[in-house]
Amino acid sequence: MNAPASVARADRARPVHVGEYLREWRQRRHLSQLDLAVDAEISARHLSFVETGRAAPSREMVLRLAERLEVPLRERNVLLVAAGYAPAFPQRSLDDPALAAARHAIDLVLKAHEPNPALAYDRHWNLVSANRMVAPLLEGLPQRLLGQPFNILRLALHPEGLAPRTVNLAEWSGHLLERLHRQCEATADGELLELYQDLKSYPMPARSGPLPPDNVAIPFKLRQDGEVLSFFSTTMVFGTPVDITLSELALETFFPADDLTATRLKEMAARL
Repeated sequence: MNAPASVARADRARPVHVGEYLREWRQRRHLSQLDLAVDAEISARHLSFVETGRAAPSREMVLRLAERLEVPLRERNVLLVAAGYAPAFPQRSLDDPALAAARHAIDLVLKAHEPNPALAYDRHWNLVSANRMVAPLLEGLPQRLLGQPFNILRLALHPEGLAPRTVNLAEWSGHLLERLHRQCEATADGELLELYQDLKSYPMPARSGPLPPDNVAIPFKLRQDGEVLSFFSTTMVFGTPVDITLSELALETFFPADDLTATRLKEMAARL
């Protein structure tokens, strides 16, 4: 998968007209000019003029089109700047007092999920926070893989990370790479594209076939102390964020997929 032209353009010193960005995002979403114009309640002719630089969109028009195109907040700021307007969406550190309530909510969710593992990560899959049940599953891994930034996908798929311990590595790695691929397509993020290419270079077994019919989700099966722990996961994001940092955070929560795993997690928690 090659990096979209918009990723390369984002780093140019020379300004790019906002119409180019809008056209790229429209094409990435597989929409025609007519589709987008109808959805945004403008004429296809006017949208064509905006995309070719013959018309200058208002700030409100840029934001309306970006919303219809589901452009990430970070990239909406890029669109605004390219159109000659100030960025609309702030980006704060999680330590910023303005995000104190959000950080508290993250901590509550992670803590409440015990004795099951749960973690929070940023847009590049770097660990932001985790509950105490994650550490026991990582015991014995090379310290260099656990340093900052702690990238969850690299740790999961690296041949010196969790990959050798993952019983169903073919299915699990395929699931993770497909998620990352969809994220690359949706965001055109250059760093994610590099991460995807890096992970694709790791040695991975081929998928053996369809999952058993009794499976309701792709499990994560981890060999631990001579036994196989089995999990299924859910992903949560913040609803209606207007801060870039908050919009790019995700929480991954793991649940035991069988009685053995549930029992072992309770025993682990009692020892911590």
